[in-house]
Amino acid sequence: MKKKISFGTDGWRGILAEDFTFDNVRLVTRALSGYLHSHGLAERGVVVGYDNRFLSERFASVITGVLTGQGIPVFLTGRPTPTPLVAFAVRLHKAGGAVMLTASHNPPEYNGFKFIPEYAGPALPHITEEIENTIKRLQEEPGAREPAADAPVESLVTTIDPFPEYARHLATLVDLEAIGKAGLKVAVDPMFGAGSGYLENLLEQAGASVEAIHNHRDPLFGGSLPEPTAESLGKLREMVVKGGLDLGLALDGDADRFGIVDSNGEFITPNQYLPVLFYHLLNARGMRGPVARTVATTHQLDMIAERYGLEVNETSVGFKYIGQCLAEKGAVLGGEESGGLSVKGHVPEKDGLLAGLLAAELVAVYGAGLTELLNHVAGEFGRVYSRRLDVRTSYAEKERVLGLLKGFDPGTLAGRKVTGRNTLDGIKLLLEGGAWVLIRPSGTEPLFRIYVEAATLEDVQRIQKEAAMALGL
Repeated sequence: MKKKISFGTDGWRGILAEDFTFDNVRLVTRALSGYLHSHGLAERGVVVGYDNRFLSERFASVITGVLTGQGIPVFLTGRPTPTPLVAFAVRLHKAGGAVMLTASHNPPEYNGFKFIPEYAGPALPHITEEIENTIKRLQEEPGAREPAADAPVESLVTTIDPFPEYARHLATLVDLEAIGKAGLKVAVDPMFGAGSGYLENLLEQAGASVEAIHNHRDPLFGGSLPEPTAESLGKLREMVVKGGLDLGLALDGDADRFGIVDSNGEFITPNQYLPVLFYHLLNARGMRGPVARTVATTHQLDMIAERYGLEVNETSVGFKYIGQCLAEKGAVLGGEESGGLSVKGHVPEKDGLLAGLLAAELVAVYGAGLTELLNHVAGEFGRVYSRRLDVRTSYAEKERVLGLLKGFDPGTLAGRKVTGRNTLDGIKLLLEGGAWVLIRPSGTEPLFRIYVEAATLEDVQRIQKEAAMALGL
């Protein structure tokens, strides 16, 4: 029985040698070439990039061979390249799209195939569904699994390095002069990923002093996950505190997500960072426009938007929806609690390099640590605490809870009146006093995620506990 190849939140991912095989990559690339031809995009060519994972450059060569064999020009990155640079290269070369080989922050045994369409952001569901349908049709054709020639048609291949133009572009989005004048001392941890060398280079070009760790290729990611969380950045925190540095910046495996450690060693969550950045863009830069956030992201953005009379675009989880708001609605900032953001004027793809540079700009411009800036924003708009609780179940139990969740509409929760119910993605209950809870099932695992935001940690824990109890979790 053939296992279904499907594109999840951010591309198709699979376990190397089990799902993610050369034959399956050829198959997916054939389906992609069909999509490009049918939409008149093939002649514009495709950017092909890859991260530091095992065999990524070999998979990139296979993809290049299939595409050029179909008469499609390829712009091939000559080294491991962050996802945001690959997206930028689509715009730079006016390409019909890009393939990025990455499994982002997944364990090292995974790799992935991410399609970035001609608008330089994550593929929307109607695009990936069309490609999936073609994959299914090809799987049913006789000879679909026969080996294909991997050798690229050299006349159709151009080796590229988008970094110089990307760096010049970022200089229009970030106050690099302020970073240089402040003489910032920054620690960088690319977590052995594709971002190794890039953020260090950008900061040094701006005039900052940089110390880096884990900035070489290791397909096993040092025995950990390339995911910048409070738990995984202990070494970075130690460097910042012991070295008296101004900031610690981290990237995930393909450098599209960020992690931040303040000068005092405190990990700054995306839900804390996004409101400070939004306030800065409005207050110091004078930018105006909507803000876009996912259903699971802090409402402190809403409080700031209300003060300035701006719209809030709430989306389903997945940066593809945020990117759509950036591209089509002129959002000043788009972000998600899982560590992705982009800003107006940039590609509609999440960018950890940009996020890190903007954090450095904040520290440089205000001459203060991010914790101090967080406290300033909290003083103006009120302090909130955001937490996520993951509850694992069996598959049978998951089905039972999903049935209950459909009708989950209590009048009160944790002693608070329910003032609204949102079914955009999962079930989100708005509670009096500005608190809220979101319950979302995982799309791949027997797992439920319970997101809560409230004015105190005690309230957060109480709401999480009662929501779980009400659903029998």
